[in-house]
Amino acid sequence: MAELVGNCLIGQSGGPTAVINASVAGVVAEALNHASIEEVYGSLNGVLGLLNEDFVDLAAESQQAIRGLRYTPGAALGTCRTKLKKPADFERVLAVFKAHNIRYYFHIGDADSQETAVKISELAKTQGYELRVIGIPKTIENDLPATDHCPGYGSAIKYIGATVKELSLDADSMGQGDLVTVVEVMGRNSGWLAAGASLAKRRDHPNDPPHLVYLPEVPFTNEKFLDDVRRVLKREKHCVVVAGEGLVDKDGNYVAVETGTTEAQLGGVGEFMKDLIESQLAVKARVARLGLTQRSAAHLASKTDADEAFLVGQAAVKAAVNGESDKLVTLVRGDGDNYTCETGLTALTDIVGNLKKLPPEWVNEDGVSLNFQFFRYATPLIQGEVVVPYDNGLPSYVRLGKEGVDKTLPAYEA
Repeated sequence: MAELVGNCLIGQSGGPTAVINASVAGVVAEALNHASIEEVYGSLNGVLGLLNEDFVDLAAESQQAIRGLRYTPGAALGTCRTKLKKPADFERVLAVFKAHNIRYYFHIGDADSQETAVKISELAKTQGYELRVIGIPKTIENDLPATDHCPGYGSAIKYIGATVKELSLDADSMGQGDLVTVVEVMGRNSGWLAAGASLAKRRDHPNDPPHLVYLPEVPFTNEKFLDDVRRVLKREKHCVVVAGEGLVDKDGNYVAVETGTTEAQLGGVGEFMKDLIESQLAVKARVARLGLTQRSAAHLASKTDADEAFLVGQAAVKAAVNGESDKLVTLVRGDGDNYTCETGLTALTDIVGNLKKLPPEWVNEDGVSLNFQFFRYATPLIQGEVVVPYDNGLPSYVRLGKEGVDKTLPAYEA
């Protein structure tokens, strides 16, 4: 295969993770090793940068800044939830690529956003423009199919598990059989994050907090929930409940819906449970909504997760230089007793529009606890701690210099 010479471009899309920037660092570090990649650019704010020709020169960044991406949260290049919709949008993106001789495009995103990468590649083919597109996985919700797990997930559940441990100790010091702590975590359509809270349990201590875990995959009923809480409070000084924000009833309707709207307003499950407990059980309930901290707590990131995020960035460049295109880099777990992981590739079209749910066989018959299969799966993903430098007592994260690349096209009229 003839060598493809040109520039590469990195884009970040959707919600950040604690390790999404490690993947950028992996791409940059590997791209600089290949003579066929002449310039290394980053797109500012995801697809908005593609449309507006807003690129920065990542090769101009200091080595210290690129290394710092491995422990810095947020999306260093900026991100967005904007989607390319009109044919003119895709035509504009390809015109921008041609103007800057972009021959390698690396799209860091979840299953939904990878559709953009697929369509850009398809348009390039129809116009005979040689372009290699590789998707790089990221999402704390761990719902991308084809990959064993997603970069970002291990760090999120490490943080969730640690927070549940700490909240449980706080509750244990205050409860007298009359206190319920509800911890609300993200998870619109899957329970991977809520399940991760179970890692707070000590080995061989099944009654440790969290006492009850509610997953979107298991239909929720008020009656069973209240019975579950009663059962725990008869046995323990307090009850710790973890709930995914996307809980649904037996008909598939979200449990928490904002009054007066037709769309489900997620993020109110904790308050819903609190109101139910206090009105029906006459005990005190409190809510801890972890919110955005789940995806931004780099001070408690998993080293395994950060290393694998860097690895998939490197693998994306190697695949593209070797002639691959329209593929997603995946993480492939080894078969041995000791955890190992390497990278693989799968077709981008196979993951677009598909979500990976928590396997039902990993949930115990009670519907509110996880069995050994989940622990065996998730425990390796939270191992190790990322070394974060501190300044004046607080984490010292990096910010890119973002030296701009000259624009050559007229402004785009959306």
